[in-house]
Amino acid sequence: MVSASPVVSLHNLTVSYRQHPALHHISGNFAPGSLTAVVGPNGSGKSTLLKSIVGLLPIQGGRSGGALTVTPARERIAYLPQGADIDRSFPINVRDCVLLGYWGSTQVWGAVNRAMLERVDAALCAVGLEGFERRAIGSLSSGQLQRVMFARLLVQDAELILLDEPFNAVDAKTTAALLALVRQWHQQQRTVIAVLHDDSLVRQHFPDTLLLAREVVGWGATADVLTEPHLQRARAMAEAWDEAAERCDIDTPASQKTAA
Repeated sequence: MVSASPVVSLHNLTVSYRQHPALHHISGNFAPGSLTAVVGPNGSGKSTLLKSIVGLLPIQGGRSGGALTVTPARERIAYLPQGADIDRSFPINVRDCVLLGYWGSTQVWGAVNRAMLERVDAALCAVGLEGFERRAIGSLSSGQLQRVMFARLLVQDAELILLDEPFNAVDAKTTAALLALVRQWHQQQRTVIAVLHDDSLVRQHFPDTLLLAREVVGWGATADVLTEPHLQRARAMAEAWDEAAERCDIDTPASQKTAA
């Protein structure tokens, strides 16, 4: 039975690079079993949000006490970074890459048993890559590599799955196959948070949406969030960003500041 407590809870979350905010005063919850798209203009903090949830970035909160609470243990969280963050020159084959999905449970010196190998093979079959086990990842197309990364997610058996632009630079057939896995995770009551840029795909496949422009523009049912007024506001906020501005006062939302 799925717990009613949020899987991820954000309270006044602020994340800055060199004292300039990438995320500014974000508050809200990701419910257990939810399937949420994170959308917004370039530079709006979408990837930063996922990295903060997985613990790759520090957070700030000012006097009001910003906080991020993640319920699952670290080994129950799966994170797929953008394709550009994956080193394709690393000398590893497809099977070993998928085996890395067991890292949290076996660690570097853990033994790989027959059951693990059988599960890896089943995962590769599920993503349409049976027979690719000994192929070097550097020899794969973008779509094939993304299928490998989804196979690795499958063996992780995570409670919380974070996907950063999972369908970028892959063909329509691969996108459809990977979306089928996302729907499967949703049916299994896993919590999935995906950064996406295709609004039509979001409307069709993701029941919930978080629209970011470094701050929350809208968060809730996709039909209620992806409205033209919300999208216009997000674009206007992006156009108003001043990357050369003075350091951020993390206790005051940027939307409440008076422009110079």
